Amino acid sequence: MQRIFQDSLEKKEKIIIYYIDQQNNVTQRYIRVLRIDKGSIVAYCFWRKEVRTFRVDNILTAGPLYRRTGA
Repeated sequence: MQRIFQDSLEKKEKIIIYYIDQQNNVTQRYIRVLRIDKGSIVAYCFWRKEVRTFRVDNILTAGPLYRRTGA
């Protein structure tokens, strides 16, 4: 997952994460990483429309967004 965060930071690309929030709910977030800290990432959250801090140990999975192509 660290590579996905690093790519988002360097290329300024949006990624998707599945995250466990403080109430133990799994949420899907579209983010763009702004900074990587020890144990957390600071990212712009497109759902909340603000900069948020996400604990890495609460992120279940992360991946790039694939653009749809074709007719």
